[in-house]
Amino acid sequence: MAIVKVIEVIASSEKGWEDAARNGVKEASKTVKNIKSAWVSDQKMIIDGNEIKEYRVILKISFEIN
Repeated sequence: MAIVKVIEVIASSEKGWEDAARNGVKEASKTVKNIKSAWVSDQKMIIDGNEIKEYRVILKISFEIN
């Protein structure tokens, strides 16, 4: 039987939501092994001068503990 742990990370991108999520998984994978899934639990934008400057996501990342 596998045990799976879930962590929460915040990631960002100037390009869009999908890129922000990709960045979060990529960065988390540098220190977290056996990542099995990720889902976006929240999204927000940083606005400056009526323009979107940054997309941010809060990710829940699950990984198997050995």
